[in-house]
Amino acid sequence: MTRPGLYGLMAEFSDPTEVVAAARKVHEAGYRKIDAFSPYPLEALTEALGLHHSRLPLLVLLGGVTGLVAGYGLEYWASVIEYPMNIGGKPFHSWPAFIPPAFETTILFAALTAVLGMLALNGLPEPYHPVFNVPTFALATKDRFFICIEASDPKFDPDRTWSFLLSLGPRVVSEVEQ
Repeated sequence: MTRPGLYGLMAEFSDPTEVVAAARKVHEAGYRKIDAFSPYPLEALTEALGLHHSRLPLLVLLGGVTGLVAGYGLEYWASVIEYPMNIGGKPFHSWPAFIPPAFETTILFAALTAVLGMLALNGLPEPYHPVFNVPTFALATKDRFFICIEASDPKFDPDRTWSFLLSLGPRVVSEVEQ
């Protein structure tokens, strides 16, 4: 049982190879509610944490298809149903003329879905996070690497998790308060 107000435990590392090896061991130990912080992107760290692929590409595809249907549908409604005009003997449903605007609405909806979906899936904006309570976390933007195991993880036990993190050889292990 974890005490109230404890967000998790965080280990601090000096070297990127150390944090990648530690993240791999944390994932192999069965912890799943974990996060890592580094001053620059480490693809090996993402793989070591076992993070799954994003649903964002599917959302962007759905946004693009919605934009295509909406753009083409608007043009069809305006040109064929609501305001049909015989201009130069062309048919009301002149689909070649509908393609460029429908393409543009496809791009617009896909781009908006990409931005809004990325923000929603990342949980942004997040002006406050409990890891900011650890004094040394300010070094995460300079030269330190951190792994945080959340207290909400089913395998989390404060004493055993603390001992486990110490066995990984970090500089220091800290409690992260809510």
